[in-house]
Amino acid sequence: MNPPQDPIELSRLTRRMAALREEHRDLDSVIERLATDIQADELALKRLKKRKLQLKDQISWIENALVPDEPA
Repeated sequence: MNPPQDPIELSRLTRRMAALREEHRDLDSVIERLATDIQADELALKRLKKRKLQLKDQISWIENALVPDEPA
């Protein structure tokens, strides 16, 4: 995948990736706190972990979109 040439699109992707990373860090903190709480809702914890994985996938996709392809 070739990186976008449009500076506006590059900027948009970069900002989006920063926001996703921030949300990923925040979820990490919440999950850590809930994991230590005995009365934590297991279903809510699973949903947060699933969301965290989705964010990781989105971040990886954007990173791949921003990195130029290497010639074979």
